[in-house]
Amino acid sequence: MSEPRFTEEQLRHAVWPRFSRVLARDEIYLANHSLGRPPDRMAEDVRAALDVWYCDMEGAWQFWLQQRERFRELTATLVGVSRADCIVPKTSAGQGLRAVLNALPGKPRVATSDGEFDSLDFILRVYREQGRIDLNLAPWRELSVAGADLIVLSSIMFRTGEVVENLSHIVRGAHVAGALVLLDVYHHAGALPLDLEALGVDFAVGGSYKYTRGGPGAGWLYVRPGLIETMRTLDTGWFAKQDVFAYVRPDPPEYGRGGDAWLESTPPVLAPVQALAGLELTLELGVERLRAYNLAQKSRLALLLFEQGVKVAGVGDAYGAFLTIAHPESGAIAKHLHEKGVKVDARGEYLRICPDILNSDAELECAARLIGAVVRRY
Repeated sequence: MSEPRFTEEQLRHAVWPRFSRVLARDEIYLANHSLGRPPDRMAEDVRAALDVWYCDMEGAWQFWLQQRERFRELTATLVGVSRADCIVPKTSAGQGLRAVLNALPGKPRVATSDGEFDSLDFILRVYREQGRIDLNLAPWRELSVAGADLIVLSSIMFRTGEVVENLSHIVRGAHVAGALVLLDVYHHAGALPLDLEALGVDFAVGGSYKYTRGGPGAGWLYVRPGLIETMRTLDTGWFAKQDVFAYVRPDPPEYGRGGDAWLESTPPVLAPVQALAGLELTLELGVERLRAYNLAQKSRLALLLFEQGVKVAGVGDAYGAFLTIAHPESGAIAKHLHEKGVKVDARGEYLRICPDILNSDAELECAARLIGAVVRRY
C-alpha cells in the first residue's frame, strides 16, 4: 500500500481481509465516526494478553506494561508528539479533563464552547455546580479567551463535523492572555493529520474509540513538555510513584519521571492492548492518504444523496470525516435506517453519516437510495 492514493480494488485486496469478522455482518455500516470497526487482530492481541495472565500470573505485568508503552509510542506518533511519555493513558477523554482540572490551583476560570461533546460538557457543568470552577459557555466562533485560566475546545465539532478554524491563532491568543489550552481531538486523531507540538497546545484528550478502531477504554491525555514535569494533579495513584513495585513510602511522595507522574492507580491492562492493531494499521496506511480517500468518499456520497433529493453538509476539507443531514426527526430517521440495515447515528438535529475504507462504492449507492427514501418519508 505504498501508492499515494488508495483505490477500492487495492483496499479490497490488502485491507479488507484484515476485517473479515466485521465485514461478515449483514449491514451497511456508516457510523465509522462513532464506534470504529476493529481489525481481526484485535481479538488475537487481547487473547495473547489474557494467555500471559493464565501462564505467568503476576509475571504478566511485564508484558502488560510493555504493551502500554507501545500504545503511548504509537499514539505519540499519530498526533505529532516527540515524547511518548507525554501521552498519559486514560480510560476516557473525560478522565483526562478531570486530571487537568484537578491540577489547576484555586478556582480556575474555564472558557469552553457550547458544542463540546457530552463527556466534557457534563464534567464542566458539574464542576461549576459544585463551585470548583467558573465556567463561560459560548458558540465556538464567539469564544473569548479574555480572563480565562483554561480554554477547553474541540478541534472538530462532534455534531456538525466543522473543523475549528485558525486553531494556531486561538492557541497563541490564549497564551498571550495567560490561559492554558486543552483540545478535544477525538474527531481529529486518525482522521485528519494532527501535530499537537506544532499547535503548541498545553493539553489534549482523545482516544481509540473512533477512527483508530481500538474500542472503548483506550483513551489518553497529552500534557506538553515543561508542564508535565512541573504540574501535578490530584488524580493520582501508586503507578505515579517513582518506583512502582518497590513499595517504599518516601515523605514527601516521590513521583515517576516525566509523564509517568500523571499516571493513576492500577490501570486497565487490556484497553491499550485492544488499541494496538488499529493504531498500527492507521499509521501503516497513513493519515494523509486516509483523509484523501475519505474526502473522495464524502463527495461521492453527497452527490448520490443529492440525486435522491437530500441536501447534506460536510463535503470538503472544512469538515471532519462525516457528512450531516439537518432534520428535526434525525433520531427517528437513524432508527428507521438501522431497521433497513444502514447504520448511521443522530446527535441533536443532525444525522451523521461516515463512510470509510471498508465501505464499497456499491454500498454507498445502496445507502443513498435507502437514506433518500427514508428522509422523504419524514
